[in-house]
Amino acid sequence: MSNNDLSPSLIKNPLISQWVSFETPGSVRVGSGKVEIGQGILTAFLQIAAEELDVNVDQIQLVSGHTAISPDEGTTSGSYSISVGGAALRLVCAETRELFVSKFAEINGCAIEDVIVEGGKFSSRGRFAGEDYWTLSPLVALDRKVTGMALTKRPSSYRVVGRSLPRTDLQEKLAGKGLIHDLAPQGCKHARVLHQPWWDAQLADLDEARLRKAVAGAFDIIRDVNFVAFVADTEFVVVQALQAARSLAVWHGGRQLAPDIGQSDWLKAQHQEETVTDTAGSEAACSGAGDAIKMVFYRPFLTYASIGPSCGLAQFTEGRLTVWSHTQSPMPLRNWVADLLDLDRSTVTVVHVPGAGAYGHNTADDAAFEAALIAVRLKGPVVKVIWSREDEFTCAPLSAAMRVELTATLNGDGRPSDWTTEIWSPPHAQRPGMNGNANLLSHYALSSAPKRNPVKDTPLQAAGGATRNAIPIYDFYKHRLVHHMLPDIPLRTSSLRSLGAWFNVYAIESFVDELAGRAGVDPVDFRLSMLSDPRAKAVVARVAELSRWFDRHDLPSGSALGLGFARYKYKAAYCAVVTELELDQDVRLKHIWCVADPGLVINPDGVRNQLEGGIIQGASFTLREKIKFDRGKVATEHWDDYPVLRFSDIPEIEIDIISSANDPAVGVGEVALGPVAASISNAVARALGVRVNTAPINRDNILFAVNSQ
Repeated sequence: MSNNDLSPSLIKNPLISQWVSFETPGSVRVGSGKVEIGQGILTAFLQIAAEELDVNVDQIQLVSGHTAISPDEGTTSGSYSISVGGAALRLVCAETRELFVSKFAEINGCAIEDVIVEGGKFSSRGRFAGEDYWTLSPLVALDRKVTGMALTKRPSSYRVVGRSLPRTDLQEKLAGKGLIHDLAPQGCKHARVLHQPWWDAQLADLDEARLRKAVAGAFDIIRDVNFVAFVADTEFVVVQALQAARSLAVWHGGRQLAPDIGQSDWLKAQHQEETVTDTAGSEAACSGAGDAIKMVFYRPFLTYASIGPSCGLAQFTEGRLTVWSHTQSPMPLRNWVADLLDLDRSTVTVVHVPGAGAYGHNTADDAAFEAALIAVRLKGPVVKVIWSREDEFTCAPLSAAMRVELTATLNGDGRPSDWTTEIWSPPHAQRPGMNGNANLLSHYALSSAPKRNPVKDTPLQAAGGATRNAIPIYDFYKHRLVHHMLPDIPLRTSSLRSLGAWFNVYAIESFVDELAGRAGVDPVDFRLSMLSDPRAKAVVARVAELSRWFDRHDLPSGSALGLGFARYKYKAAYCAVVTELELDQDVRLKHIWCVADPGLVINPDGVRNQLEGGIIQGASFTLREKIKFDRGKVATEHWDDYPVLRFSDIPEIEIDIISSANDPAVGVGEVALGPVAASISNAVARALGVRVNTAPINRDNILFAVNSQ
């Protein structure tokens, strides 16, 4: 990024003082609107700030996701934390340092180029003049707009960036502390909410007398039409009340789910809004037209399946509401909570506290809104809401099912001259505020709930939802993308890690392997022949080298290697993955190699952790995960109903990072999911001799693919 290109975060938060201040001697307050959801970004932000300010990491107090203090950076998602939030912080800190250096030079009559800053202290030609950031701060006004013109450091001079500093948030977490679930202030009231079992279900009856007899302890009931909450001094009582209420509540009406909801043919039969995007490619890729080849791929509804349920706390006192949440969107949540509860936004503060994982739009915002709603009604005590495991599965936003049809017209050499991707899918993004809707579950249970606005998916120009990574990265003459968006399904669908990208890459890279086989060309060579981007070619070639792709002729029957490659959103990191697996009663992963090019690397260990986490989750999506439906609602209620990859299933994972320090730092949190899914699909096809086009690639779908031949 050039120094005069302002990050979107700086356009929204233009004052230096929104980002950096020196109120406490020896301590630098650095703000960030991006939040820690397990990706290690707070450590990376400390490194960026320490590097550009020339202070020590332990001198920085990083305030993240506090709406009264931190800059408003919207939502932490899309692998944008480093590329957007980090880029903003780098420019702000560089400009802050430049302002202080200029002031020091002016006071001491020295040349700017002679000024050195170390640990926040200023010197010139080796002479310390007694000034530091804190003594100079009264003389330097930071209530000024960032220009973006300050020179950031050259990578060759880095002393902190590029090192694997330990994550600052892990020590407490490893000790069983530091999560929002651990907050339990004195006098806290515990609450649980009875949720509607399907879309717009109406609560016809709840026998409160029988309910109170079934619970050993006193509790209050808060009810507003279809919203019911139980509040007590102890958590055990409200857990009992919720369990009893589930069996006593009588629901009717609403939109119960069809038995075949989400299946491939069901998707194609729904009301749809069609968008067509044509893209011209390389003339060199067009050398005549041959056969047209078509394949269809399908994936079911999934859920984010965080190991810890969502939690929110809130307190309303003296006309002010404070909400503690592990939301990914502190400021949007603040605004919606204030508006829905008829409060002035200036009287509401959201404080981010880490939770037990996110992976996308989970129920953190829902739990926070419920705690706020109850707190406003109770006035005074802190209210703590934790979702049950059943609700996490049955009421959370789901990741949308997808049907993907791919058609390629081949050149005389067997390579595609044009390509069509056709997708059927509900929207992949309905966070609070999207489409002008609150998108908070309990809000729609209240008497004040408005009618929902029509929904749209994230457009391709904004990286896409269902269409994310739907256009192949390869050099084709032309490409057509047809998006059939399903706007009116009776489910809340939203963002799961990488949105539609992991399955689009799964489908595209599986199809590329089929075309390579048809052309009689090795899959690695086939891809390299269609890539002109040298960074793309480098990661593919490197992962082939790392896995000894061309030397593995000794694999036993039922074992195979598979390759997958993509550049996430065409602007984040490049990533290529090779998986070795074997087929027996099931798919067993034996070894995974991953090569990624994320540009400038802030913290190598953090990059590896994110790639490894994406590999494991992508493999779990591909091999295990699927939401079930029965009796008009989501039937997945417990971990037994939703298998995920276990520790015993994790193979050896090798990661190699191609760091290009002169390229911008870009995100890696979601880049590996698609490539690992494709590599598994391709390895299974090579081992089995049959392509499994339906995810998850489990025993049932393998047998179906074999029997369909």
